Amino acid sequence: MSFSLTLEFTLQQGEFSVEIHERIEADAIALYGPSGAGKTTVLEAVAGLRQPDRGRIAVGDRTLFGSESGIDVPAHHRCMGYVPQEVALFPHMNVRQNVTYGAHGAPTEDLARVLAVLDLEPLVERRVEQLSGGEQKRTGIARALMAGSRMLLLDEPLSALDVALQRRVMQYLVRVHDEFKIPMLYVSHRADEVSMLTNWVVQLDNGRVVASGPSEDILARV
Repeated sequence: MSFSLTLEFTLQQGEFSVEIHERIEADAIALYGPSGAGKTTVLEAVAGLRQPDRGRIAVGDRTLFGSESGIDVPAHHRCMGYVPQEVALFPHMNVRQNVTYGAHGAPTEDLARVLAVLDLEPLVERRVEQLSGGEQKRTGIARALMAGSRMLLLDEPLSALDVALQRRVMQYLVRVHDEFKIPMLYVSHRADEVSMLTNWVVQLDNGRVVASGPSEDILARV
């Protein structure tokens, strides 16, 4: 698919600053680097949760933030499916209710397809406390998809899972990307995750881009 992401901004956060100047044409992009590199800050700026000091963020020709044009699209209008490290499901709801929260009247066939791809059909009546960590992650991903997302923003989605669950959830992420053809922006500090899912890597360190290019090229140097 044809997809481009423009990340051209500066964001000051206390004594820490992020400066990025990238226009990427890829549909599975990793923000890769060590803890504290600025990866989540960039992701949250795309999501609309942090406002840059200046610059531009755009998906294709659609500007989400532009300091010169005075554009700052509110987070709930950006059509981004945000999956944070802590999935934050609603504990008083079951899986079906969590997945359809914010779905805005999406067709029933969309729900059936999302549940099928993520193997959640047998779990739809279960409450959050009855789910494993991996099942909760899958429910969070399903909720993001059902929100009418044009892009998935994934912040270390395999954190806090054991190795077996990490592999299982990664398989589902690959399946989601293949099945729905939805662009992804994926935060990780692990090269193995990045190589499995993404085709472009923006490597960050101390708030600056130190490398950017096809995944196989960047990860070959790591």
